[in-house]
Amino acid sequence: MAPTQELVTAALATVIDPEIRRPITDLGMVKSVDIAADGAVRVGVYLTVAGCPMKDTIRRDVVNAVSKVDGVTAVELELDVMSQEQRKELQTKLRGDRGPEKEIPFNQPGSLTRVFAVASGKGGVGKSSVTVNLAASMAAGGLKVGIVDADIYGHSIPRMLGAAERPTKVEDMIMPPMAHDIKVISVGMFKPEGNTPVVWRGPMLDRALHQFLADVYWGDLDILLLDLPPGTGDIAISVAQRLPGAEILVVTTPQMAASEVAERAGSIAASTHQQIAGVIENMSWLPCPHCDERIPVFGEGGGQSVADALTRTLGARVPLLGQVPLDMRLREGGDEGKPLVLTDPDSPAAAELRSIAGALSKRSSSIKGLQLGLSPSGR
Repeated sequence: MAPTQELVTAALATVIDPEIRRPITDLGMVKSVDIAADGAVRVGVYLTVAGCPMKDTIRRDVVNAVSKVDGVTAVELELDVMSQEQRKELQTKLRGDRGPEKEIPFNQPGSLTRVFAVASGKGGVGKSSVTVNLAASMAAGGLKVGIVDADIYGHSIPRMLGAAERPTKVEDMIMPPMAHDIKVISVGMFKPEGNTPVVWRGPMLDRALHQFLADVYWGDLDILLLDLPPGTGDIAISVAQRLPGAEILVVTTPQMAASEVAERAGSIAASTHQQIAGVIENMSWLPCPHCDERIPVFGEGGGQSVADALTRTLGARVPLLGQVPLDMRLREGGDEGKPLVLTDPDSPAAAELRSIAGALSKRSSSIKGLQLGLSPSGR
């Protein structure tokens, strides 16, 4: 007995577009379904663009889903490409008809995405490694997570996540690649092959940040992490202006030289009126390979010193969220695109990072900073 149209359509509804993360039936991607009397099914599917990097994944998932329907004897898939009008309809479906002005979705009333800007006073403290492992831990815990590689000059997030795909453009909307269930965007994905530098000045940096936030289709994220460049330069100021509700995470090492500049990086919150979520001390100690002792390679107390100083400066408690020990595998995982929290979640460094991620993932019950969409009654 041949399968019905309803059963095949229901099977297609289980196929999730790998970039947009919604069923292809909801996105207008199913072109046709033809069922022969002998149970052979021919499915037509629209791709968003001709060079869609995920077409093989879509092909595999469609064939697998339809093959499981009772009565199906064979599946033939025909791929087509959306017209410009269909792509515009898709963009309107996903983002709404906002007109020419592009808005940042995380600033809109009702947005439930919690945004963390990961900052440091100086380079070399492991800020990007911390960002990637926090994101991977949150995603592994079931949250929808995105990363903006806002360190335009020193972008490194794609390598650390193993994100090799390039973004797909649908009209003027950018679909970010995914790695380890994390959506990610970086200027490194738009550069020609090779390690060519980015030579931009302030206004171009601000525009790039705005495009990453407004032009990219992020969907309904729980958490967005921004990996900022070290210091308090143009990008830090742009983040404060573009995302006034973003919370700052300060990463430092235990040594006083690093903690002093980290304190300056965090103190920007006093001028921008942002909240500081807390301080993370990285490279806190080296576990002795021969005993259970901790070797303070870079000194002690820097993270707590930064937290205490920022508490005094801002007049509100800034917690030390955790102390991450040195682990060579943390560096190796960054080089290989395999976050340590996924490859060895029970190692001391991974366990501490997972603990920090868990604490940050708990949404505060406070309504401070939340746009409630209320208006005066006029009385």
